[in-house]
Amino acid sequence: MGDQVVVRHIERADPHAMSELGDAGVATVHEAAGRIGLLPPRIRPIQRGVTISGPAITVSCPPGDNMMIHAAVEVVEKGDILVVALEGPSTHGMFGDLLATSLQARGCRGLVIDAGVRDTAELREMGFPVWARSVHAQGTVKESAGSVNRPVRFGDLTVHPGDVVVADDDGAVAVPRIDAAKVLEAARERLAREETVRQRLRDGELGVDFYGLRERLEDLGVRWVDSADEI
Repeated sequence: MGDQVVVRHIERADPHAMSELGDAGVATVHEAAGRIGLLPPRIRPIQRGVTISGPAITVSCPPGDNMMIHAAVEVVEKGDILVVALEGPSTHGMFGDLLATSLQARGCRGLVIDAGVRDTAELREMGFPVWARSVHAQGTVKESAGSVNRPVRFGDLTVHPGDVVVADDDGAVAVPRIDAAKVLEAARERLAREETVRQRLRDGELGVDFYGLRERLEDLGVRWVDSADEI
């Protein structure tokens, strides 16, 4: 957010809690957190069937300039997720297989970026997961400064360094580091409830009944008729 600085060290949440949040998945974590923390729907996976979770190493870049991503590689630790925001809209291909190779060597779990990526076939082949705003081969420059490990913005959402990021086929969500344990407990409870509901659905019960939706629909004036002739 305007600071031209690279912060080398950040605090991270408990690794076990971050792993369990990843197991819960984006949708469950979002609900467990009180329906907050979702990154914008423009941030989409370039692969399928992959889930990652870990602490955010945050990067702020000028549009079309990826110099700060290179600067961020130095501070990445094993298990981190690089989270890159832009100071203005950009769909430039700001990340490709060479940067992924560098990050993979540091143990980085993946990338979430509000800009474009390229070399997508190579990224999938090397098993480096990416969630991006677009796929675009347009190149970048390395001329302007930004920041590493300062708060960054994705629309109305602020992601802080060390926040727990979970990303899967449904997108990405960020949980404040200090809330990780609380959100994990809520996610566990939600998963247990969902398993009970899932079994009831398997047994043939109707959600419209056990959720109490039939009464709500009747209150809204919905009628059940046997055929259109009764309308």
